Amino acid sequence: MKAAGKRRWFVPDAYLPAESSHGIESHEAACLLNVSDEDASVAFTFYFEDREPIGDVILSLGARRTWHVRLDRAAGLGVGLPRGTPFAYAVESDVPVVLQHSRLDTTAGGYSLFTTIAYSEQ
Repeated sequence: MKAAGKRRWFVPDAYLPAESSHGIESHEAACLLNVSDEDASVAFTFYFEDREPIGDVILSLGARRTWHVRLDRAAGLGVGLPRGTPFAYAVESDVPVVLQHSRLDTTAGGYSLFTTIAYSEQ
């Protein structure tokens, strides 16, 4: 398949709640899709209101593959994102990819799920 997607993506609203309920952890995910025939080198940079950014968190997304990057488990990527703190993130890829941002919030005694295609350029 011909490459599809963009090389730069931005998510201005991310948040890992400090609490969860019903035994299900509240979390956020950056859902990446690479439909091209080339592996993609993908770099995350995380931005905060009151501290310097954390970046370049780099991962390899295989050709014709998807990866649901759980941001609450970012320690596996070598970074610890704080809970209870708003943040934003940018993603840059050397191959066009698609990024969908998802949030599952279980803090209000129920379940709230939202998902959106991130803002993209280039």
